Amino acid sequence: MPGPNQRRGFAKPRNARGTIMRLLKYMGKYKSLWIFVFIAVITSSLAGVAGSYIIKPALNNYIIPLIGQQHPDMKGFASMLITMLGIFAFGAFATWVNSRLMVFISTNVLYNIRTDLFNRLETLPIKYYDAHPHGEIMSRFTNDTDTLRDMLSQSVPQLMSSVVTVTSVFVMMLVLSPVLTAVVIVSIFLMMVLAAKIGKRSAAAFRDQQKNLGIVNGYIEELIEGQRVVKVFNHEDESITQFAVLNDNLCAAGTSANTYANILMPMMGNLSHVQYALVAICGAFLVISGHMDLGTIAAFLQYTRTFSQPVTMMSQQFNSILNALAGAERIFAVIDEKPEIDDGSIKLVNAYEAGASAEGTDRHLVQSYAFTGEWAWKKPDEVRLEKLQGDVVFDHVTFGYEPEKIVLHDICMRALPGQKIALVGSTGSGKTTTTNLLTRFYDIPAGSGSITCDGIPLTAIKKDDLRRSLGMVLQDTHLFTGTVRENIKYGNLEASEVQIEEAAKLANADTFIRHLEHGYDTVISGDGGNLSQGQRQLLAIARAAVADPPVLILDEATSSIDTRTEAMIQKGMDSLMKGRTVFVIAHRLSTVRNADEIIVLEHGMIIERGTHDELMIKKGRYYHLYTGNSIAVE
Repeated sequence: MPGPNQRRGFAKPRNARGTIMRLLKYMGKYKSLWIFVFIAVITSSLAGVAGSYIIKPALNNYIIPLIGQQHPDMKGFASMLITMLGIFAFGAFATWVNSRLMVFISTNVLYNIRTDLFNRLETLPIKYYDAHPHGEIMSRFTNDTDTLRDMLSQSVPQLMSSVVTVTSVFVMMLVLSPVLTAVVIVSIFLMMVLAAKIGKRSAAAFRDQQKNLGIVNGYIEELIEGQRVVKVFNHEDESITQFAVLNDNLCAAGTSANTYANILMPMMGNLSHVQYALVAICGAFLVISGHMDLGTIAAFLQYTRTFSQPVTMMSQQFNSILNALAGAERIFAVIDEKPEIDDGSIKLVNAYEAGASAEGTDRHLVQSYAFTGEWAWKKPDEVRLEKLQGDVVFDHVTFGYEPEKIVLHDICMRALPGQKIALVGSTGSGKTTTTNLLTRFYDIPAGSGSITCDGIPLTAIKKDDLRRSLGMVLQDTHLFTGTVRENIKYGNLEASEVQIEEAAKLANADTFIRHLEHGYDTVISGDGGNLSQGQRQLLAIARAAVADPPVLILDEATSSIDTRTEAMIQKGMDSLMKGRTVFVIAHRLSTVRNADEIIVLEHGMIIERGTHDELMIKKGRYYHLYTGNSIAVE
């Protein structure tokens, strides 16, 4: 990744006008400060213009007349020098004010953009993350925001200053000599035509460079995350070879792109010197012919240099601004992504029974605003609550992540309240897909079946409330930077210290936690790199336990736990699962022997179902999976 002062790839935005309007909305929050920025820019630029003009009276009125005098009167000249010093000092102060204000504005604009970007990422569906590499998403926070920062803090102020300077200098040049101004304009036009041709040719190369930069960054991030796998399989050399190929592509693209960029600036600089020489020659003839005085040509030559520098700078900043706009366009593309659609209206609430009579009749559920351990569904505009039973039904569900590639075929199953349903089968049979549908990470297309909980279609339940009713322990555990206590509490932010410790004991994590250096206050970093895989999974189980959910989903929850530890926590897990509807996905079939129903999936279809004993008697696919014998599946 290039540093903040290094040249980046050039990319042209597809909709520059729309992107600029979006940026102006962010920048418009600081309208009052922009007024001071404009005043400071104008003041700074005009101070430079005025300072250059003083050369004319200095030569014509003081220096030339005083040449040869034995006792020259320097009071007027000294007064003019003091005036010039004051003008430049005031201009320097205006430049400082401009820089400070732009730093403040750019920092806050980027803060707001990053906030909106992160907030939108939190609302996007899981399928967005499945479809976009993490490195690509991270580049929005790094490369693209860096280009925006450079544009707001450097390119925009310099461009404004250049525009004011060029305009005011052009006016002064016309006042001093229209003829020499015409010479300057013609030469500048030729320079701009040449620069435009080179810039047009470099655009495609810079876009290719930016593309390859994203590929390299994504590959590096992937390899850093998977270093253990790389080392275990001795893939260091292959990784280096593959990186060399990607790096060579980036190097080739960068060389091609920066060749044009590196040609442009020296070419413009040398052409400006040629222009300066032409103006000096023409001016010398005008002075010799008596059509111009020496002070005027001296001031005009200074303006020529002042005029050429901003024009060159504008051409340089133009690429930087386009690059930043392309980055902003990519950021806004993420911000404009459609958030996860939630058309549900039914909520999950805590409840308790009220209205008891002497005979125990007329009892009904009432919503509670404190944790009661009792859950109920609440429909909008209805006082009556329906108790959450955990009766989950898959009714002829057909689903595919891509329309042309079906993963689940006509799945029908039912988990009665308190039942433990086990899903088994070979890798890719569709086990995890069923939980993705149950949690509504993905939705079933219309006409492809339905899933209900307590008779309520999942699509009618608000997603947050549906997921609050589910506790999940995934095969790939993820721990956040923080203490052990905070990671367990992630399952229930309102959990007390007692609840946290009880959840840890239930998952059999309390013992190893207390043996850590700081116990529950031990800081976990790097996704729990200082813990074993089994310990990380125990913390994930504790996190689910502290949430105390009505429905549990265990996706290979004990896959990284040794047999002895698994036996120790099985009682705790049974206690956790008691009275709850549980879906268990397992390759280790010994963990599902006590399931109320075992469903065997192959190629997205249910090929067997029943209890462990029933399936063992059939000696079908489950029997062969359990005993370790292979069998052809038709």
